[in-house]
Amino acid sequence: MDLEPHRGELTAYCYRMAGSFHEAEDLVQETLLRAWKARDRYDPARASVRTWLYRIATNVCLTALEGRARRPLPSGLGAPSDDPGAPLRPSMDIPWLQPFPDARCDADTRAGLRLAWIAATQVLPARQRAVVVLRSVLEFSAAEVAAQLETTVPAVNSALQRARAALADAGGMDDVAEPDDAETQAVVDRYAQAFEAADVDALVRLLTDDAILEMPPVPLWFRGPDDYGRFLHRVFEMRGTGWSVRGLAANGQPALAAYTPDGQLHTLQVFTVTGGRVSRNVVFADPRVFEAFDLPPKIF
Repeated sequence: MDLEPHRGELTAYCYRMAGSFHEAEDLVQETLLRAWKARDRYDPARASVRTWLYRIATNVCLTALEGRARRPLPSGLGAPSDDPGAPLRPSMDIPWLQPFPDARCDADTRAGLRLAWIAATQVLPARQRAVVVLRSVLEFSAAEVAAQLETTVPAVNSALQRARAALADAGGMDDVAEPDDAETQAVVDRYAQAFEAADVDALVRLLTDDAILEMPPVPLWFRGPDDYGRFLHRVFEMRGTGWSVRGLAANGQPALAAYTPDGQLHTLQVFTVTGGRVSRNVVFADPRVFEAFDLPPKIF
C-alpha cells in the first residue's frame, strides 16, 4: 500500500485544521504512521484509501486540537492601531497563524487555503472546522463525513449550516485572483519595484481605500493607505533603502520575500489583490515561517 502520493493533500488538510504548516507536517506523519500500522485492517469495500486516510487524519487533528487555542492574525484580536510609530513588540505567547507554501502542494489542492478564510475558520470549534473543510473544500459527501466523524448525516448537515453562518462575513474561498493571474502579477510586480525603490507614494497608490497591513508576531495592525504609508516611511527610515525582494506564492496568493539593504532576510509578505489593488498584506517575521519556504537567510 503506497500512502506517499496522498501526503501533499493531507498536509493541506491538516494545515486548514491547525493553521500551522509545521504542525500540519507532524500531523500528517502521525496519520501515515497510524495508517501503515492499520493497513492489514483496511477494507476497500467500505472506503477508498483516500477516504480512509482522511478519517484517520481527522481523528489525529481533533485529538491534537483538543483544548488548543485558535491561531489568529493580528486583525482578529482587536481594533487597528492609529499610531504607526508604536513600539513593535512581538507577542511570542500567541500561537500565530502561519502561511502555507504553495510549492508544497499542487494547484488542485489550493482551494480553501486563503489566509483570511483560514483565519476565519480558526474561530470555529474543531469539529465544525472539520465539517466545513471536508464538505465545502474537499467535497466529501455528508455520509462520508458522518463516517469520518463517527456521527450522523443530520448532525453533519447541522454543523455545516452553523459553520457557514459563522463564516458568512469572512469572504469566499476563491474571491481573489491566483498568483499567476496576469493582472494580479502586474500589481505585485509594481509593488515589488516600488518597495525596492523605497517609493512610499507609489506603494500607497497601489492600495485599496481600506487596505490592511498586519505583521505577526507583532500584534499591531493598520487599516487604510495613510497609516500603511506612514508605517512604511518608518521602516525605510529605520532600516535604510536598497531592499531586495523575491517573488513566491503562499496560500494560493502572491507573496514576496523581503531582504534588508545588507542582504538579511527580513519578512515574508503575503498579498491579497482585489480589483487591481492590494487590499491586504500579511507580513510574517517568524524565522520558522522562512524555513517552511526554504528561503536563504542572506543574499549577496
